[in-house]
Amino acid sequence: MKKPVFTGACTALVTPFLGEAVNYPMLDQLLRRQLEAGIQAVVLCGTTGESATLSDAEKLAIIRRARSFLRDRCTIIAGTGSNDTDHAVSLSRLAQEAGADALLVVTPYYNKATPEGLVVHYSAVAAAVHIPVIVYNVPSRTGLDVPVEVCRELARIPNIAGIKEASPDISKIARLRAECPPEFAVWSGNDDQAAAVMALGGAGVISVVSNLFPEEVQAMAMAALDGDFDTASDLQLKLLPLIRALFREVNPIPVKAAMKRLGYDCGICRLPLTPPSRETVEILKKLLPED
Repeated sequence: MKKPVFTGACTALVTPFLGEAVNYPMLDQLLRRQLEAGIQAVVLCGTTGESATLSDAEKLAIIRRARSFLRDRCTIIAGTGSNDTDHAVSLSRLAQEAGADALLVVTPYYNKATPEGLVVHYSAVAAAVHIPVIVYNVPSRTGLDVPVEVCRELARIPNIAGIKEASPDISKIARLRAECPPEFAVWSGNDDQAAAVMALGGAGVISVVSNLFPEEVQAMAMAALDGDFDTASDLQLKLLPLIRALFREVNPIPVKAAMKRLGYDCGICRLPLTPPSRETVEILKKLLPED
């Protein structure tokens, strides 16, 4: 049986900016904080990392910097998805060379794809690299939901490791676990569903809120994986008001504002994402002490 890329909590890390440039010293601070909290894996250059407005050169520089800082202490998962298969293949190869341990590949967006197209797309990416590939299903952003039947087909490819499932359909998790082989891991892509996904056999969560409270998210995930769902549920419910606040505007607008309140000024998001509304800022002030 294939070993999962990670179990428990993985942080979908924000990309810190200083003006228009990537703030690499702050990136080191963020990575150190995740290490100290016991986080086993981080996603770099994903949705929360503003992949849409990072150049390929910036993405590769971020991966290299993280590899140099983390060494072998934490798994690096690089976002390399595209709605152009050739681009996804090329970037995936380069990310592997830059030091990524695994890849997170979002489904083609805007032009979308048929089920056959999804299989061909992911097969091409997987064939181009030797590291694990994680399918990323986020229909609210892409307009495309990966059918369970496609996952069943992709599970046959040795280095396709599983799926980050960020649809709102919790019953789909049960179908994925029932119809795909055990080694095809399912990770929650929604913080508010993490404990429920793990109760259905999920391997963990790729989390936004763990940018802020990695220890708590890791504790919740490990409790769930240990079968202690009373503890996991309690921790999940305690985090719920903050989770709701972090998604009241487009991610990562609120989480970057929240990071600043905790003493980690990661800059503002790149356009077309704008600063948080006054209402969001006021909600975050009530939920978070200012460092």
